[in-house]
Amino acid sequence: MARNEAIPTQGERVEKLAETRLGEEGSRRTFLKVLGAGAAAVAAGCGDTAPTTEEFFRQHYKKLTDKEKQRIFRRVEEETLARTGVQTHISDPPPIDGVEFAYALNLSVCNGSRRCVEACARENNLPDDPEIRYIRVMEMEAGSLDFEEATANYDHDKVPAKDKFYLPVQCHQCDNPPCVRACPVGATWKEPDGIVVVDYSWCIGCRFCVVACPYFARRFNWTQPSVPPERINPNQGYLSNRPRFKGVVEKCTFCLHRTRKGRLPACLEACPTGARKFGNLNDPNSEIRKIIESKRVYVLKEDLATLPRFYYFFA
Repeated sequence: MARNEAIPTQGERVEKLAETRLGEEGSRRTFLKVLGAGAAAVAAGCGDTAPTTEEFFRQHYKKLTDKEKQRIFRRVEEETLARTGVQTHISDPPPIDGVEFAYALNLSVCNGSRRCVEACARENNLPDDPEIRYIRVMEMEAGSLDFEEATANYDHDKVPAKDKFYLPVQCHQCDNPPCVRACPVGATWKEPDGIVVVDYSWCIGCRFCVVACPYFARRFNWTQPSVPPERINPNQGYLSNRPRFKGVVEKCTFCLHRTRKGRLPACLEACPTGARKFGNLNDPNSEIRKIIESKRVYVLKEDLATLPRFYYFFA
């Protein structure tokens, strides 16, 4: 920037960002709505940490060339190294042809240990202060599915507690995701393998998607996420567990940086009881497919027609 050029104010940055994100497809009414939400976020102190200027004003993720992506990935890696001293590697594995991921959870054996919660946090570089977790494990009275009486804040010396059962909830990767429809700038979308992703550098922090999600699966960064260097997972995916920043929304992605490379989600590997099952719905021989065909499965809030890819069953 030339010395005689005025540095844009945060409000001007938000206005330019909203205008850039909406492009030619945004109506004036939508633009004003987005601009108002972005300005409110700035007023609340949520927009003062952002990606690099190059990333901030780049094209939408879907329009980036492979060369542009690689340049951005290397820049993020360099910034992480300079900031934390940790050498990371960012990949961007694409969806696998013919694969549609789904999750199933056996409520008969889930013991409420919450090891899945912490494994997810470590894998996805989630901070402890403030604490952000993608998975909530709800404790309920045995024989009941009353969410009004359920709690995620239980604290027992030993689990499972007597006369209790446990129901983990995370992003359900809906086939008809209301969060995607709610986003005014296209910062979140459903991939061909069914995973709903967020482009953190395109998100303007309006939080419409947070309100739209009926499963409380999205998390907004009110402050800059901070993970100690010794806890940073260096194996990162650009649309999953790479560094995020203040003022954007994030969520579970079924560990796409692992699962698109043939590995299992971190939460599944940490489960001590084998309650979690994951696989390809399109494979008739997969365990997930056999569970759906042979068990009495159900989904949460079926009446909302979100068509989740997260199924529950009792053995």
